Formats: sequence, structure tokens, C-alpha cells
Amino acid sequence: MKRHVITAAGLTTVAALALAGCSGGGSASTDDNPSGEITVLTNRTDIVDTVFQDYVKEFQKTYPNVQVKFEALTDYEGDVRIRLNSKDYGDVLLIPTSNVTRDQYPNFFEPLGDEQEVSQTYRFANDGAYDGTVYGLSTFGSAMGYVFNRDVWTAAGITTPPKTETEYLDALKAIKDTGVTPYYTNYKDGWPLSSLAGNIGGVTGAGALNAMTTENAPWSKSNDIYDVDGLLYDTVAAGLSEPDPTTTNWEESKNLLATGKIGSMILGSWSVSQMQDAAEAAGKSRDSIGFWPMPWQTDGKFTSVTATDKLLAVSKFSNNKPAAKAWVDWFETKSGFAESQGAISPLKADDAPATLSDFTDLGVQYVELDPRPEGQESLITDVANKAEITLFGEKYRQELIDTARGARDGDKDSIFADLNARWGQAVAATK
Repeated sequence: MKRHVITAAGLTTVAALALAGCSGGGSASTDDNPSGEITVLTNRTDIVDTVFQDYVKEFQKTYPNVQVKFEALTDYEGDVRIRLNSKDYGDVLLIPTSNVTRDQYPNFFEPLGDEQEVSQTYRFANDGAYDGTVYGLSTFGSAMGYVFNRDVWTAAGITTPPKTETEYLDALKAIKDTGVTPYYTNYKDGWPLSSLAGNIGGVTGAGALNAMTTENAPWSKSNDIYDVDGLLYDTVAAGLSEPDPTTTNWEESKNLLATGKIGSMILGSWSVSQMQDAAEAAGKSRDSIGFWPMPWQTDGKFTSVTATDKLLAVSKFSNNKPAAKAWVDWFETKSGFAESQGAISPLKADDAPATLSDFTDLGVQYVELDPRPEGQESLITDVANKAEITLFGEKYRQELIDTARGARDGDKDSIFADLNARWGQAVAATK
């Protein structure tokens, strides 16, 4: 297994070097002295009128002649998916994950530098690259695991993280016996279910995702996706999640976890600070929120996959590319956004965040997925699309939950058999 422990790399390369080399449109700006207005699309409706406005004030201390306007989108993926059909999708945006494949990056986004050069400064450079060129930079990274209410788990007698799936399910059952809903799916909002795919690699190692492009039946025992989706199915089938998943609410889930009405949610470590904020707002201790690794071990060690969150890009059709690039450069290197989210910084020179202190104490081994081979960057997405399986989305996992709770015909074996059949046909068709 290939593992990379997050450490300070001691690099001093300035990210602007990777961003300044591309010529831009818009007569209002030059690369050296950007000016004019830019529009930044964001999914952060919760902080766009507060934190992001403070960012603009700081940004304008360096770039006083650039005005920044935000468009906060509640259904970010859906809205941007539509807007990409035109040339009107802002100057700076987060690359949508549901419908843009790697080979399409040059059609929509401005090049930000050579992958090898950018990767000297940035983590997750490969995630935003196609054919050796970077088109999107990580806003931050996360380690995979589950965020939990420490008081709830302690009250149920669990003070150390379960090491196996059986121990994990037994722990959830113990929590349910205390009258608390052990696990929350966030089924209705959907997008939190897509984060489950981030655990691919936590069972068999860094090559797991690439291996799926040649695997005829990945939803089989000893494969990562079998364990990832199987654990979700088993949790719901055992009655260990919310009674009616169609009524879940993401914003409310923060308060439910903070106040001990639910016990846990499988998410990236980015979620910890949001849950801690909710705990503080509810008059609870921030320390009541913890983050533990998934119940899989290799050689007696917990593992956790690290991966990028959203990728920040400049529109290929921006009329003010110098100002747009200036914002991306400043946001990545000066804003402190990753730190504020308790997330892994995209800059290799920065240390791991305090939100991963539980992982540090447990000696968790971090797994960074192998880069997607050059020329095959979009292959995993191509296979998933041909199979009509939302591997990085929520639709088939919602169907899995519905089956597990008895609202849809079938069982785990029939679901996985169907997924394997479709996936195998798609692999054969993309060879």
C-alpha cells in the first residue's frame, strides 16, 4: 500500500508562478496590475455574506482595483451544469463533479500551469489536471472518516474507534439502545452520500480507484467499493439510521449531531469544524465533536484516504482573466480558507489541521490515491457514465438505502449483481 503522511514539506515556491503565465482577456486588466470586476460562483451560501466579504477586504489590500462579486448557489452542481451550456458561468468557479470529465477541462477552464511544476507547491494537483496541464486547484483536502458526537458514543460505552465492520455495527447498535439515532444518511440532500466514494482506497490501498477501470465486478468481496457501499447498506438494513431518510436536512443535521440526537455521519474531515461550530452555538463544548477513521485496518493500522474537495478554476470565457487569476492565487495562498474549515491545506508547506488530532493520536496512516494515468484521466468517469452508475454522486446510493429499508424491491446481493453487470459491460465497451 502506498501511503503518504501529511507533513510540512518546507517548500517556498510561490503559487503565483503557476498562475501568472497564461494570457488573459479583458482590456480592463493586465497580469501585473489587474483591475475591473469579476464574478465568483460559490456553493458556500452559509458564509458568502460574512467570511467571504472579509476575504474581499483583505484581497483588495493587494488588488485595490479589482471588485469581486459572488453568486452563491444552493443547488450548485445543478445550476452550474446548466450554465456550462453557455459561456456565462462567472469568472471563477468550482468545477462541478457530476457532469464535467477530465478531458472536458480544456473546453471550459483556463490553464493554470504545468502539472509537474504546480505539484511542487500544491497537494492534489493531479486531481485538477488533464494531459499534463492543471485547470483546477484544490480549495482544501480532507481525510475520510466519520464525524461523531463523543458524548453520545461514550454514553454507549464506546471510547475507542471500532476496528472492524462488525465492531462498528455493534457500536451503532449500542448507541441505538441509548435512544439516540446512531447514523444519519443525509439522503434527501443527496450530496453527502457522494462523499462515501472518497473511502475508495481505504481498504486495499492507493491503486484501488484506478483498478476499478479494469475490474469487471468491483462490487465483490475484498474490493473497496463492496465494503464502502456494503457498510452503508448494512447500517440502514439494521435500522441504525434515521427512520425516514426522505426528510433529512443537511443544515439541521449539524444541530442534531451537536445536541446528541444523532451519533455520527460518514464525511470528510472538512465537516468537523462545521459540527464544532454547531456545538458551540448550541451551548456545547467543541470538544464534544470528534472524528474517527473508518473501521478498516491494514497491518494493524487504521487508514484514511486523503483527497481534494472542490477545485477552483478560471472560466475559459472570462473577460477578465488577470483579475480572476489574481483572486485564485490569493484565495489559495493567503485567505486561510482551508485552515478556517479545519481541513488539509492545498499547500504542501502547511501542516495537518488540529481537527485531525484524533487521527494523530491513533497513528492513522494516510493514503493518497495514485494519480490517474496520463491520457486516462477521465476513464473512471467514462466507465461510470457508460454504466449509468453515479459512482461520485448519490442516485444509486439513494436506491441502495431505499432497498435496505424495504422501500424498494431487492437485497444487497441483487443490487451488487446489477451494479457489477453494468460496470463489467462498461469496462468492456471502453477498452
